[in-house]
Amino acid sequence: MRARLGMSPIAWWNDDLKELSDDVSLEECLRQSRSAGFTGMEKGRRFPDDPAVMLPILKAADVTLCGGWFSGTLVNEELAANKDRILPMIELFKAVDAPCIVYGEVGRSIQGDRTKPLATKPKLTDDEMKAYAKKVTAFGEWCAEQGMPLAYHHHMAAVVETEPELNAFMAASGAGIPLLLDAGHLAFAGGDVLRAIDAHHKRITHVHVKDIRQAVVDGLDRGKQSFLDAVALGAFTVPGDGSLDFGAIVQRFADYGYEGWFVVEAEQDPKKNPPLKMAEVGYKELMRVMTAAGYTVDTRGFPN
Repeated sequence: MRARLGMSPIAWWNDDLKELSDDVSLEECLRQSRSAGFTGMEKGRRFPDDPAVMLPILKAADVTLCGGWFSGTLVNEELAANKDRILPMIELFKAVDAPCIVYGEVGRSIQGDRTKPLATKPKLTDDEMKAYAKKVTAFGEWCAEQGMPLAYHHHMAAVVETEPELNAFMAASGAGIPLLLDAGHLAFAGGDVLRAIDAHHKRITHVHVKDIRQAVVDGLDRGKQSFLDAVALGAFTVPGDGSLDFGAIVQRFADYGYEGWFVVEAEQDPKKNPPLKMAEVGYKELMRVMTAAGYTVDTRGFPN
């Protein structure tokens, strides 16, 4: 089985908490990640939107674009508005041969609002969840028809956060919307990562290997503290520095024959946790557990 290892630039620059950002260029971010061993990087705010500009930067760093976040609003806006907003991103990702666009629902979400405690996250009724899932499926099918598949990202403080919510979404949606399984977000929400892989492995096409610091998560006052407060306190980290058993998690993916990207997305304070050091820790741990699980890690950078 083959796998590829990527990172998210959120370790260097946090798009929601600008104070949790290192003053490094895109080129330096890519250089550090590549020197740690990672061959892919997801798109962040300092990436150009013109493929003619992006491709030479990726080539110079010997890194491929392995995904990127789209802020979807399908829970409270129409398909047409989301299609208009994502179409330039589809064209960009096709031009640089990215594997997918990560769909993150921000409609009704409190993930970017530091004044909203975790306990006030939005919740959908059963009927609302069914309607939402069908709408997202239609959107995923349309994006695939344009030549770029989506991967749905369940997320803390959003309408699909908990394991029961994820199960309800998956039951009501279709194969037209694949799943991004994020170990850290699911564990933060109190879910069982291995059970989720068992339940949804057939539709998982992208994986975020985010770790959590369980003591930080357990110490949160969810009636007073927000998702961004949790991030600032260090709830997330890289594999090998947190509480999750990535040996078991990666082995479970291997058991089901998953081949594709494993992306480290670990937002935390870069001054307390230097991104290059964290990248090296995460890469070392992932190589250890992936080798044990029988994976061959593809070391190709640019092009794919």
